[in-house]
Amino acid sequence: MSDGVPCLWMRGGTSKGAYLLARDLPAAPDQRDALLLRLMGSPDPRQIDGIGGGDPLTSKVAILSPPSRPDADVDYLFLQVFVDQPLVSDAQPCGNILAAVGPAAIERGLVQAQDGITEVRIHMLNTGEVAVARVATPGGRVSYAGSARIDGVPGSHAPVALMFTGIAGSMCGSMLPTGRAVDLIDQVPCTLIDNGMPIAVMPAAAFGLSGQESPEVLEADSTLKARIEAIRLQAGPLMNLGDVSAKSVPKMTLVSPPAHGGVINTRSLIPHRVHAGIGVLAAVSVATACLLPTGPAAQVAEQPKDARYRIEHPGGMAEVLLDIRDGAVIGAGTLRTARKLFDGMAFPIPVAS
Repeated sequence: MSDGVPCLWMRGGTSKGAYLLARDLPAAPDQRDALLLRLMGSPDPRQIDGIGGGDPLTSKVAILSPPSRPDADVDYLFLQVFVDQPLVSDAQPCGNILAAVGPAAIERGLVQAQDGITEVRIHMLNTGEVAVARVATPGGRVSYAGSARIDGVPGSHAPVALMFTGIAGSMCGSMLPTGRAVDLIDQVPCTLIDNGMPIAVMPAAAFGLSGQESPEVLEADSTLKARIEAIRLQAGPLMNLGDVSAKSVPKMTLVSPPAHGGVINTRSLIPHRVHAGIGVLAAVSVATACLLPTGPAAQVAEQPKDARYRIEHPGGMAEVLLDIRDGAVIGAGTLRTARKLFDGMAFPIPVAS
């Protein structure tokens, strides 16, 4: 790999990452992960000697390959490259990075673009589900220009509509892995839920918080973070995730009443750093938790008159559309944007001989 790795660096939703083809990487996972750590510059808080941005939101990788099932157009493996630890995790999907998979698959020739809109069926290898992305392709080429706006990203871009089905229990086996809407962990009521992303929903008030604290304030509160981590370590086995001490799931989500016209307000840890926004699939899980009458989310939520759940977060709002039939959530959708930032060769830190 001394000559570099073909790399498409893209923003997907409110994250950024390297979009790589599986054929350009070592087949053995341990060798692949070692390469990705060197590529991103981990472990180092600044990732100064790599292409990572020193933040979990900018230290992500999407690996693309031809589809391994007939109802998909491309396979997508998401990998979270830890910033300050020598860890690479495939333990969770990422809906923000997913937003750019469709455009990247077209850019790399894995999917043939249509004139107008191209639907890309994406097999999410982390969980096994298929998501459908609708990508703007006027004249048979990906367009990133448009009028769609999402909170947390300046300016406007072409919309990427994402639809999910069959995501309940994506990693935990069932939407409510304990079979309960509320579990008490260290005297904190939690909803342990997985509707696309395993999260633990907890009332901010249980920690003496309003829920409107900035990420910087929460990040600086080491006592709070230690308390939340203790709950997370207990939640892992309850959610059929086993020992999560070295995993990035479950995400930990504090909820409080909305303050800006949304359905509910959130602050999320992913899992140790405080998120500047909220992940797409985490937002779907939060919206679903709002439907559980006895859960902490429903206690503070202002239920919408339609099925559009606007989830407040530090950077604004994420809108989730739930497909609810007979009281059950059978599908979910959201609108994201994506943009190609650069295309070329990325050079990992060389291995000393």
